[in-house]
Amino acid sequence: MDATTDDERLLIEAAQADPARFMELYDRKVDRVYAYVSRRAGSRVVAEDVTSAVFEQALSNLGKFEWRGIPFVAWLFRIAANALADHWKREGRDSHELPPEIPDDREHLDLERRLSLFQLVDRLPDAQRQVIQMRFVGGHSIREVAAALERSEGAIKQLQLRAIDTLRKGLEERPTGVPGDRDQ
Repeated sequence: MDATTDDERLLIEAAQADPARFMELYDRKVDRVYAYVSRRAGSRVVAEDVTSAVFEQALSNLGKFEWRGIPFVAWLFRIAANALADHWKREGRDSHELPPEIPDDREHLDLERRLSLFQLVDRLPDAQRQVIQMRFVGGHSIREVAAALERSEGAIKQLQLRAIDTLRKGLEERPTGVPGDRDQ
């Protein structure tokens, strides 16, 4: 058993003994669960509601959780898949359209990579982060970003270039678990 797995097991046992300790598990896993749910939910509001329901159910059933060496997040993904199925049933969709219960290895790696990217964007200097968010989240043009930030288009291009370079280097430094994955 590695240190990370042992640490997770100890956190689970602590939360089972004292539900107030569940917050540590929540803090460590909420981003991954939200990423899993948001890819399937169709809207941010639904993703937030389902993610909330997942952790409510996990907390209320934590006493039934038995450590078997499988990552805790796999249990959370199963709860999330069931919560999504319940949501789609309430919405009147066919259950055969639902994704698999838990992500496969490739999807799990994609979720980890996205989470890493979000964390790296949060660590960018303010101006670079604003440019990346406005350009790639907001979908604004260089001209629109320049006007909003009261900078020249050239300055925005430089900020964007530096930010992308920093993000690329940050992602390359993080292990993905798949040989050659960086080349894709």
